[in-house]
Amino acid sequence: MPRLALAQSFWDSYDTLEKPVRAGVRKAMAKFQAMSVAELNADKGLHLESVENARDRRIRTIRITDFWRGVVLAPDDGSDVFLLVNVLPHDDAYAWAAKRLYSTNTATRALEVRDAVALDELTPVYETAARTASRRLFADISDGTLRELGIDDQVLRAARSMVDKAQLEAFSALLPEDQREVLEYLAEGFDPEDVYRDVVAVRRPADAPAEPVEDLATAIANTPARIRLVTGPQELEDILEKPFAAWRIFLHPSQRRVAYRTSYGGPAQVTGGPGTGKTVAALHRVKHLLGRSGDGRILLTTYTNALAAGLREMLGLLLDEDEKLLARVDVTTVDAYAHSVVRARSANTPKPIGDREQQLLWEKVVKQLGLPFTAQFLAQEYRHVVLGQDLRDLDSYLGASRRGRGTGLGPARRREVWSGVERFEQLLRDRKETTHLRVCARAAELLADGPAPYAHVVVDEAQDLHPAQWRVLRAAVSPGPDDLFITGDPHQRIYDSRVSLGSLGITTAGRSFRLRVNYRSTEEILAWSTQLLAPVTVDTLEGEGTDSLAGYLSLLHGRRPQVQGYATRQEETKALVDRVRTLLAEGLAPHEIGVCARFNLSLDAAEEKLRAAGIPVLRVKGQVDQGTEGVRLATMHAMKGLEFRAVSVLGVSEGAVPFPRGITPREADPLQHEADLLRERCLLFVACTRAREALSVTWSGTPSPFLPQAA
Repeated sequence: MPRLALAQSFWDSYDTLEKPVRAGVRKAMAKFQAMSVAELNADKGLHLESVENARDRRIRTIRITDFWRGVVLAPDDGSDVFLLVNVLPHDDAYAWAAKRLYSTNTATRALEVRDAVALDELTPVYETAARTASRRLFADISDGTLRELGIDDQVLRAARSMVDKAQLEAFSALLPEDQREVLEYLAEGFDPEDVYRDVVAVRRPADAPAEPVEDLATAIANTPARIRLVTGPQELEDILEKPFAAWRIFLHPSQRRVAYRTSYGGPAQVTGGPGTGKTVAALHRVKHLLGRSGDGRILLTTYTNALAAGLREMLGLLLDEDEKLLARVDVTTVDAYAHSVVRARSANTPKPIGDREQQLLWEKVVKQLGLPFTAQFLAQEYRHVVLGQDLRDLDSYLGASRRGRGTGLGPARRREVWSGVERFEQLLRDRKETTHLRVCARAAELLADGPAPYAHVVVDEAQDLHPAQWRVLRAAVSPGPDDLFITGDPHQRIYDSRVSLGSLGITTAGRSFRLRVNYRSTEEILAWSTQLLAPVTVDTLEGEGTDSLAGYLSLLHGRRPQVQGYATRQEETKALVDRVRTLLAEGLAPHEIGVCARFNLSLDAAEEKLRAAGIPVLRVKGQVDQGTEGVRLATMHAMKGLEFRAVSVLGVSEGAVPFPRGITPREADPLQHEADLLRERCLLFVACTRAREALSVTWSGTPSPFLPQAA
C-alpha cells in the first residue's frame, strides 16, 4: 500500500481552495490510500500521469476534479512513499510541475524544491549585469564554504551573479528552501560558522551518513519542517478537516534544538520575533519535561486568560489528550495562580480591582492629601518602584533606585509620595479590596515559607510580566536545573512592565537562545511591520542591553500589505466590508479573517456594517469560541496570541495610535513619555504581525506618525 506525505506547499494551496475542490482532494486521497502501488500506477480514476518535458522525471499529476490536478512526487527507487506537493487548475498544474526540480540538500539531507527553469533563465541575465559591478554580494565567501553549507552547482552559479540583497530577494522564490535560508543569513552578515550552527546543524539528522542518500523516503523523513508523513486514513481525515491545527504544534528544527535539550543547568530563555515558534517550543519543552521528571508537577503559565486557554488547547493536541500527563500540568495565568495560593493559605482574600478603579483611588489620594503630583504619576511610581522593588516601608523607599523614572525626587518629595502610597493602601483595606500585583506580592511571601510546589515552571509571553509576578514564579520552583523555561519577545511588550531578571534570582547567562525564522507571516508582512519599530530601541527581557530584529527572516512569500487612508471613518468602514467580501470570495472562511482596532468604538461600527452586509462576525473578548463561525473582531490588545490568514487593522490615525491620554506628557516625565510611546508602537506591531498571508492597515483623516509612509 502506498504511503502519502504532505508538503507544506500543499497546505499553502489547500488553504485557498474552494469547498468543492477540497472535497475532491479528500476523495482522491482516500482512494489513494486504498490502493496498492501497482493499482495506483494502473488506475484510471486517479489518472497518475507523467508530465511532459518535466525537469524532474519523478513528477506526476493526479485527477482531483475535472478542472483541478494534484502534483505528486513519485518514487523511482522502489519505495512506496508519494509526496503531494500542490493542487492547481489543470493547465497551471502542468506548467508548475514541469519547472520544478526536487533534490536532497547535501548538508541538511532535507528534500528541497526549486524552480529550475526560471533559475536557468534568470541567472545569465544577472551574470551579464554583474560584470560591471564593483563588488558582489558573496565575494568574501569561498565556493568551498558555500558547498559545505549545502549550496549546489545551480544555486552557486546564481549566488555568484548577485551584487546586493535586492537581487537575492528577486531570486528567493526560485531557490531551494534550505539553500535560500543559508544565503539570506550570509547576506545579513552572519558568519558561516553561525549559519552552519543555526541553519544546517539543526536540520541535519544526528545519524546522517557521511554521504547524502538520494532515495525519496529517506529525504522525506529528513524534512520534518516542511513535510508530514501520514500514518493512516484517520490521521489524513483529521488534518484535512483542520489543516491549520495539524501544524500549530509542529516543531521546526531550530525550535527542537532548544525544546528537547536534555537538561539546562538553570533558567533558560528563548526569544524571537513574531511567528518564530516560541510558544510551540514552550509546549514541547513541557512534553520533554513530563517524560523526564517522574511524577513532578509543571506550571505552564502566561499573562492573559485568552493566552492560557490557547496554551491549554494546544497542549491537549500535543499530548493527544493523555489525561494522565495533562493532570500533571497546571495551565493558568500568573495572576490566577497567585490568587489560588492566597485563597488556599489565607483567611482573607480581598477582591482585586482593575486599572480604572485604581486610577480613581489615586485621584482621591491626591485630592485628600493635596499632593503636588498627578494621579498618573503616583500610579506609575507605585507600579514601577514600590511594587517593582517590593518596598515595604519609607526607609526602603528613601534608599531605592528610581532607574527609568525621568522625574527626580529628593527626600522631602519621596516622603510626600510615600504618604500617598500609605493612604492608597489604607483606602484599599477600608474597601476590602486589593490589586492583582499586591496579590502576587502576598503569594510570593506565602510560597517562600514552604516547599516549592512545582518541579518545573514554563513561561510563555514573558515580556509582559511585572517583577511582582516574577517573584511568584521564582518562589513556585526551587532553583536548580530546568527550574524555569522562559519564552518571549521584548518587541511585543504591550504592557508597561520593567524587569531585571537577574535581581530576582533568575539568571539565564549562557542559556539564552534566539529563534530567527518566522514560520507564520510572509516576508512581505514581516518586513513592513518591522519598519514600525525601526526608529526605536527595545530593551532585552533581562532588562539589560537592547534587543534587535536584525536577521529575522520568513520562509513564506505573498502579497504586500495594503496601506490606505480614507477621508472619513464611514469610507474606511465601507472599504473594510468590500475587503472582507473579496477575501471570502477568494475562499477564506470567516474565522480566518481578523479585524482589529485600538478602541471598541471602531469595532462597533465595523460590526454593524459587516452584519448589515450579511457577513457573520464574532467579537473576541477573552477566550475565543472556536466553534462559532464569523469574522473575528478584537481590540489590538485582545489580538495578542491570535493569528489569522488575513488581518485588517482599522483606525491607525493620528490621535488614536498613539492614544494621547495614554501617553505621559514629556514635561512631566521624559523617560515615561518615551516608554509610553514605545508601548503603543509595540501594540501596533503586535496587531500587524497576527496576519499570516494578507495584511491591511487603514486610517481616516491624518495617518498615525508610527506608519512608515508617514515618517
